[in-house]
Amino acid sequence: QVRLVESGGGLVQAGGSLRLSCAASGLTFNRYTMGWFRQAPGKEREVVGAISWSGDTTYYADPVKGRFTISRDNAKNTVYLQMNNLIPEDTAVYYCAADSAHWIVQIIPGAYDYWGQGTQVTVSS
Repeated sequence: QVRLVESGGGLVQAGGSLRLSCAASGLTFNRYTMGWFRQAPGKEREVVGAISWSGDTTYYADPVKGRFTISRDNAKNTVYLQMNNLIPEDTAVYYCAADSAHWIVQIIPGAYDYWGQGTQVTVSS
């Protein structure tokens, strides 16, 4: 059974940093593209970023570009999202997702096969 578990969320002041982790089990982790998405109250789920199987290719949405960094450790079956210079607009539930069906990194939620339960990130001003 595939399982993705996010951790590392919390409450932080604007300008602060958080590091999210997503631990995967039940899949061949190094054969999956991994994505991070977020959903704020009353808004649609949106892509934050994604990383290819090897980690050589990454994608970042414009609102987080230059502030967030995605990385993965295939030996630990874990993907990370380092979030720096957080702003209140980053407040959302952050989700980890896995995609096995595409060679090219995907940026829409429907492309991903498996999802974690989410972790709350709240940024105060």
